[in-house]
Parts: sequence; structure tokens; C-alpha cells
Amino acid sequence: MAKSKAKILVVDDNNGIRAALGLLLPMHFAQVELIPSPKELVSRLADFRPDVVLLDMNFHTDINTGNEGLYWLSEIKKRSADVEVVLFTAYADIQLAVEGMKRGAFDFIVKPWDNEKLIEILKAAYSNRSKEARDASAVPASSIKMHWGKGAQMTAIYKTVEKISMTDASVLVTGENGTGKDVLAGEIHRRSERALKPMVCVDAGALTETLFESELFGHVKGAFTDAHADHIGKFEQANGGTLFLDEIGNIPLHLQAKLLRAIQNKTITRVGDTKAIPVDIRLICATNKNLEQMVKDGEFREDLYYRINTMHLHLPALRERTDEIVPLANMFIEKYAEKYRRQVSGLTPEAEELLKGQYWSGNIRELQNCIEKAVILSDGNILGINDLELQQNKAAESVAVSAVDTLEETEEKAIRAAMARFGGNLSMVAKSLNISRPTLYAKLKKYNI
Repeated sequence: MAKSKAKILVVDDNNGIRAALGLLLPMHFAQVELIPSPKELVSRLADFRPDVVLLDMNFHTDINTGNEGLYWLSEIKKRSADVEVVLFTAYADIQLAVEGMKRGAFDFIVKPWDNEKLIEILKAAYSNRSKEARDASAVPASSIKMHWGKGAQMTAIYKTVEKISMTDASVLVTGENGTGKDVLAGEIHRRSERALKPMVCVDAGALTETLFESELFGHVKGAFTDAHADHIGKFEQANGGTLFLDEIGNIPLHLQAKLLRAIQNKTITRVGDTKAIPVDIRLICATNKNLEQMVKDGEFREDLYYRINTMHLHLPALRERTDEIVPLANMFIEKYAEKYRRQVSGLTPEAEELLKGQYWSGNIRELQNCIEKAVILSDGNILGINDLELQQNKAAESVAVSAVDTLEETEEKAIRAAMARFGGNLSMVAKSLNISRPTLYAKLKKYNI
């Protein structure tokens, strides 16, 4: 019998039970993960994205309510309402089971269990997930799944995200175009207590001055010539959820005061109205600009900068985390091979080296576009150098010395190229440039690297 495509997450603190289920379930389901503690639930829900959770009802935890399973059932439903939960209990307590099903559990099973009955319930739970629910939990087509990698920089960001997601702290995400600032914002929202509420995204840089207030705060009928009906702005649309302002560095200085007022007062007033409307949002902003320097230059309000910058996350350029290039490429291959029905499953070693040697000025977005095109046009099962249509040694070309470069510009280019080549390993960078670490530190500070 073919395996079910379901992804099953088992949460049970009994080693023997996990061992038994670890042998049984993989014979019937495509993917199975087993964790010993519900404290890992939040991160596993976000990363593994299970279809069904088999949840033990009785954990030896410090909650001490006697209803630990019900508590964690509520936590699952709060973050992933479409995930089905099957309760696993050693006690045939009908009242507890009924309460669990009232709170959204699909069914329950009593230990010791019957293997066939357990498999039957888990498959039924998976079938019960509607197509709409599965689509709602998927990554939006316009974005990509957050890829954390194993490098020190991304690991540090991941740990910070784990700490701040459940708070309402404002977050400023910086990084070059294409590094995934919007994806990171979505990840923070998805891990937050606001996950079941909307995340409203605004390209602040694309808002014209005439539409700025109307788009953000809304307007009432008759407020201006084309205002034929009341319009709810982005702040109201995001009420209870998250407002993501992308390219916030592009907002003109005189409009920043209006934005600051709304953030500070937690109220907005629609254009053409006098009524103050309270809004409850979590604010995440992103920019590819150096806001700190803009503040010094008088181009960005200092009070607004500190208001949006409670937590700062900087996404490094793809060329600074070359160990992630091939895993990302393979992730895109899998995505687009399915989308375009191509039998492409990987890269040749030569293609992998070519990808790692690129400068990627467009970062992850450029890599994604490159792979998508290659998958569409490929005639084989493995992508080779010719499929990628990339110039070799592009990275070297990008730092070639121009005839008009100053000595300092040449030095800065060499340092940046070495930082990218060695993934920020300062010892290797200093050695390759034949300078001491203290000298390297001074130059990094000098060039704001």
C-alpha cells in the first residue's frame, strides 16, 4: 500500500513510545518527526509544517495543571489553526477527550494503542484537512520559504527571531535588495501570537505623496475628487496583526512625521474625517538603506528611527554566505520542477561551483530567477553549466580595478571581495590580504564593512 503524503509530528516524552512510533509511522506516512518536549512545538510547527500532530496529553512539565495536553493543543491551534491534532492519552478519560475535541482536536486515542486504529485515525485526520486549509498554510507564491542555513550569521539571526517573535517589539530588517527581508518579516509574523491575524505588506517606496495618507490611514467618501466610497487603510487592515512597511527609507522627510504620529498614538484618522480610530499592530520595517547615516544627514527623522528600531536584524548578502547557495538552489529546483512538471532533480558539481563563484548582486532573488529559468528550459534531469547561462568568474570581474578607482576604492573592493570569499572569517581574510588582524579591524571600521 502506498504511503500517505501526510507529514506527522509526534510529541511524547516517553522514549519507548517514541521508539515504537519511530518504527511504525514511517511505514505509512511520507514524513515523520518525533520530539520529546512540547517546548519544541513552536519551532517545529514553523520549520516542519506538519499536517497532523499526535500530541501526548500528559507531560512531566512545570505547568502542573493536569491538562498539559489541552494547553499545548491551544498553542498549536493558535499558531496553525489548519493543523489537525490527535490526542494521545494513557487514560481513557472521556471528559478530557471531549474537552480536547471542543478545543479543536480531531480525535483521540488511548494508550496502549492498536496499530491499525492509530494509522486509521491519523490518515483520517490528514484527509480532513481541506484543500483550502492546506493552501492557506503554504508559503505564498510571491515569496519563498525562509532558509536559515548553518552559517554563524544566519544562526545568530534565527536565535534572535526565536526570542523576539512572540513579543510585540518593532523590528527593523536591513539588507541589500533580494536578501529576503520580506520573507524574514513573514517568518516573524508566522511565529508570533498574531499569526492568525493578517500581515499587511506595504511598499512604502512606491507610495506617491498624494496617496500616502489615503493608503496608510484610509479616507472617507468625498474626501477628495475620486473618493467615491469609504476606504480602509493599511493600518486598519492590519489591526490585530502585523504591518510590514518595506523600503521605509524612501518615505519623504515631511511624510515621516505623519507616520510617526500614527505609530506613537496607536491611532489613525482617515483622510476627510476627524474621528480617531485606535489600531493594534505589530510593526516590521525593512530597507536597503543606511538609516543611521540618513539620520546624521538629516534625511530621516531620528525619533522615527528609534521608534521602528527596537530590534534590528541585518540580512547578509548571499555572497557573504556562500555555503547556502547550493542548498537554496536545490530548494528552488524542487519548487520549480514541481510547478513546471520538469524531471529536474539537482546540479552537476561544475554547476554548483559556478553558482558559488557568482557575485549575486541581486542576492537570493537573482539566484531564484536563475534557477527558475534553467528549470523551464532544461531538457535533462540535472542542471549543468550551460543550463544556468551564467558567466564564469563574474565575482572576480565585479571587483576588477577601474581606471578611475582611487587607491582607497581599490582597497575597499579588495577587502569586500575577500570577506565574501571567506564568508567573513577574519583570520582568513587578513591572511589573504597579507595584513594583521588589528589592521583589518581598522579598515573594516573605516569602510563601514
